[in-house]
Amino acid sequence: MNLRKLILRRSLEILLIFFVILTILFLLFHLAPGDPVSRMVEPGMTAEDAEMLISQLGLDQPLWLQYLYYIKNFFAGNFGISFHYGQPVINIIGMRLPNTILLFTTSVFLSALAGVFWGKIVAWYKGRPVDTGVTILSLVCHTLFLPWIALLFIWIFAYRVGWFPLNGMITPELWLDPSTGFFAKAADIGHHMLLPLLTLFIIHVGEYLLIMRSSMLETLNEDYILTARAKGLSEKRIRNRHAAPNAYLPVVTNVGLSLAFSINGGALTETVFSWPGIGRELIFAVSNNDYPLAMACFLFISLVVLVANLVVDVVYAYLDPRIRY
Repeated sequence: MNLRKLILRRSLEILLIFFVILTILFLLFHLAPGDPVSRMVEPGMTAEDAEMLISQLGLDQPLWLQYLYYIKNFFAGNFGISFHYGQPVINIIGMRLPNTILLFTTSVFLSALAGVFWGKIVAWYKGRPVDTGVTILSLVCHTLFLPWIALLFIWIFAYRVGWFPLNGMITPELWLDPSTGFFAKAADIGHHMLLPLLTLFIIHVGEYLLIMRSSMLETLNEDYILTARAKGLSEKRIRNRHAAPNAYLPVVTNVGLSLAFSINGGALTETVFSWPGIGRELIFAVSNNDYPLAMACFLFISLVVLVANLVVDVVYAYLDPRIRY
C-alpha cells in the first residue's frame, strides 16, 4: 500500500468514526437529565413565550428530525447560540482556541525537545549514575498530580514570593492603557504564561524522556549500530546520526497525540490558573448546562484528536516506509 492509499483509507475511517461521535453526542445530550430551555426561560416569561422558545429551538420536533437538523447545522458551521453568553458558539470557540494553542503547543514542544535530548543521553550511558538519577527524576515528574503541583507553584511563586500573577492571562489595567505597546502586551502574556508553562513542562518532560530512552535502547541493539562501530565512527556520530533518528518515531507519535489531547486534558491546568482556553470553557459549559457550547467543545476536541491521529499516521509512514505495507 502506497502513501496515497494509506491517507485515503485512514481519512475514510476517520470520517466514519466522527459520524459515530456526532450521533453519540446528540443522543447523550438529549437523554441527559434537565431541560435546556429552563436555562433560557426568564422568571417573567409566560407559558406561551416558553412554547415559542421551544419551537424556535426545534425541540418540539421528532427526535429523528432534530438529528437531521443537527447534522445539517454542523456541516454548515452553525453550532447554535450559547445559553450563558448569548453569542454564537463558534465565536466563543474562536476567542478561546488561540489561548489554548499558545499555552499547550509551547509546552509540548519544549517538553519534547528536552525529553528527546536527555533521553538519548541517558540511554547512551545506561546503567551509570546519570541514567539512574535522571530516570528516577523523570518517573517522579511523570507521576506528579497536576492540580497539586499547580497549586503548589501558585502558592510559592505567585502568593508567597510574588514573582508571577495569581491567575488569568493578562493584566487588565495594562491592556486598557492606550499607551501600552505590542511588546509590552506580549511580555504581559508571557509573564502570566510562565507558571502554567513550567507546570506542564515538569509534568510532561519525564514522559518524553522515558519514551526516548526506551526507544533509543532498542535501537542501540540493532545490527547497523554494530556495523557503524566497526567502521570506526565516533560514538557521538553513532548516537546522533544513526541511533537517534530511528528512535524518534515513538516520540513523534506521542507529540502529535499530546498536542491533540492537550486541548481536552488541559482543562485542569486552565481551570487552576484561570487560563481562558477551550478546556476551561468546556468545564464551565458542562457545569452550567450550556448544551450548545458543551456539544461544540466536545465535537471540536473529537475532530482535533482524529485529525491528529491521521497526521501522526502519515508522518509515521513517511519516516518508516515499512508502515505502508
